[in-house]
Amino acid sequence: MVIAATAPSALERSTMRRVSWRIMPFVMICYLFAILDRSNVGMASLQMVQDLGMSKAAFGFGASLFFFSYFLMEVPSNLAMQRFGARRWIARIMITWGIISTSMAFVQGQNSFYAMRFILGAAEAGFFPGVLLYLTYWLPANYRGRLIALFAISIPAATFIGSPLGGLLLGLDGLLGLRGWQWLFIVEGLPTVLLGLICLSVLTDRPEQARWLRDEERAWLCAELQRETASRPATVQQSGWGSFVRLLRNPHVWAMALACSGASAAGSVLSVWQPQFLKSFGLTNLETGLINSIPYGIACVLMVLWGRHSDRSGERRWHTAVTLLLIALGFLGVFVIHSLMGTVILLSLVLVGAYAFKGPFWALTSGWLGTGSAAAGLAMIGAISNLIGGGLMVNIYGSLLEATGNYGLALLPIAVVTVTGAGLVLFISRSRSAETALLAVAKEA
Repeated sequence: MVIAATAPSALERSTMRRVSWRIMPFVMICYLFAILDRSNVGMASLQMVQDLGMSKAAFGFGASLFFFSYFLMEVPSNLAMQRFGARRWIARIMITWGIISTSMAFVQGQNSFYAMRFILGAAEAGFFPGVLLYLTYWLPANYRGRLIALFAISIPAATFIGSPLGGLLLGLDGLLGLRGWQWLFIVEGLPTVLLGLICLSVLTDRPEQARWLRDEERAWLCAELQRETASRPATVQQSGWGSFVRLLRNPHVWAMALACSGASAAGSVLSVWQPQFLKSFGLTNLETGLINSIPYGIACVLMVLWGRHSDRSGERRWHTAVTLLLIALGFLGVFVIHSLMGTVILLSLVLVGAYAFKGPFWALTSGWLGTGSAAAGLAMIGAISNLIGGGLMVNIYGSLLEATGNYGLALLPIAVVTVTGAGLVLFISRSRSAETALLAVAKEA
């Protein structure tokens, strides 16, 4: 649905400027470390796989275990945030995953690698949908596309920064008797614990508690968010596990989760395997890290422009579907382009699609879900997409690569999922059919 934009008032501009500067930089830094701590295993693998004596299939399985525990804990974590408040719960998530990520430096073999990746996923579960839910407490609908895209820029930015940093940290090999990959986990994991502690003083749970807003700004924001809530049918106000059970029976939610799985698979698989893919061109560790960062840098810029364009036009449907088709195009191009430069261009197409997808998609989805079902709905869609896109596809990629030695064939299943997802988005969002179905969730009992 296209929503006509109106010029914001001076009060609206000042309010949203304060909100944006107070919240967005901090949650972006936090999410940057979340992605860094979950994906640095890709750069670490350049040394760690050989040190631990793992095959490609075993490494892929271990890396994918993060997403299985993430899937199991994501919905309970988001519902817990509703109960305990965003400030305390997000801080808890960050402190625990920071400790566990740092402890990855001390895995001793294949089994301990499996165990730590599984625990890391459980610890981090709920952070992304939790912040998405938190942003709905603060952002009117017409700001969500651009600011969610701005928040999600932390994903490619983490690898843009982390890849060359990882290459440098691998160069610390032997310092104090530790391998380079061990230093990578320690240096990138400890700051998250500190950020978790800072979170307790920076974040405010709800706008009505924001003493850092002027009285008229706080009143405007609360009134605007209440107006949007009141415009939705009363049937969507049920929250907690009741809304989750009803969402499980809604085919539109599953369709959106499958659509999200394609973008999740592209980002997750490349974060884990792209360094090894690029190193197969004969690059050094440092060269691999530098070149690995290029597609992510391009994605950082274009995803924000795409989210901004979606907000200004008020269009979400095609802005979501086109990004999924771009991912498929990039992956299919691997079959015909084999040079290093051509591969970097294709990977850039894929990552632009994977990350530009997030702003319009989550704005679309959060607009469909009612205030009561948002916590369970956002977490459920995120959990399923991480299970399929991360847990399943990262594992399938490793197994296919081990069996065939062909990177193109290993990427083909993701291309199929993204094309399917694009079709689902276009089909279920026609004539507001998905919005109507999701707003009627509470009637399905």
